Amino acid sequence: MRLVFAGTPAAALPSLDAIAASDHELVAVVTRPDAPAGRGRGVRRSPVGEWADARGIPVVTPRRPSEPEFLDWLHDIAPDCCPVVAYGALVPPAALDVPAHGWVNLHFSVLPAWRGAAPVQHAILNGDEVTGASTFELEAGLDTGPVYGVVTTEVGVRETSGELMARLASSGAGLLVATLDGIATGEIRPVPQPAEGVSLAPKLTVDDARIDWSHPALRVDRLVRACTPAPGAWTTLRDRRVKLGPVVPLDAHRAPGEIAVEDGRVVAGTGGGSVALGTVQPEGRAAMDAIAWARGLRLTTTDRLI
Repeated sequence: MRLVFAGTPAAALPSLDAIAASDHELVAVVTRPDAPAGRGRGVRRSPVGEWADARGIPVVTPRRPSEPEFLDWLHDIAPDCCPVVAYGALVPPAALDVPAHGWVNLHFSVLPAWRGAAPVQHAILNGDEVTGASTFELEAGLDTGPVYGVVTTEVGVRETSGELMARLASSGAGLLVATLDGIATGEIRPVPQPAEGVSLAPKLTVDDARIDWSHPALRVDRLVRACTPAPGAWTTLRDRRVKLGPVVPLDAHRAPGEIAVEDGRVVAGTGGGSVALGTVQPEGRAAMDAIAWARGLRLTTTDRLI
């Protein structure tokens, strides 16, 4: 089939690699417009755009896929199908109707669980033991279309959202190509999602990522892993913001927010148990080991994480 791929972040690249190695013809890529990125906030091409540029594949970057110019272009290029991985914009019905086989979205959850922008983060945040990826026919609703196929995996007990996303991006790429193959041969048909088991996964904001030390250690652990690498879990100490990498829950009891160095590690109290800090990134500085951070800070018995 002639394909136009829509996607933006690095999580979409395994799918692009898999499609490029398949029997399908990738004729163009649609991605979000160039945007400020990195510490210098210089304008950069998206990872998907960079991938396509390096291979001489045409790239289009509409501000909105409802723009008449984009819709005219899509009609002219006449794709058979449009695979989608984390594109980051709503595709209007006028565009959905163009390819004969529609738009096929790879979503990183087992639908109808965790519909929305942050399925992997919410799976970890809620302590899911199993998650996966689904391919489905894109429609006007939020991840509501009928499902072509699913792959599942166990969630590692210490896994971060970044690590889990990388695994799902890889396994999901194979699922996406298998789905496209099945559509091309007519061997698969999408199945409507069940009405039961629907859950929503909105994007986690910086405010969502603030640690509440009155919560039990297990909940703190899940929040930090869910927010790693983005948006980054954080707290404050001495009125300065501090980002935290993954922590380890402990049975030892300390008051919520109480922090101390003991047995060669930095321990913080929660509403139930404690956690050992891993990496710490003070405001305006690079991440460092928690012990090095604590020694340089010279913690006192009155210091509290808030």
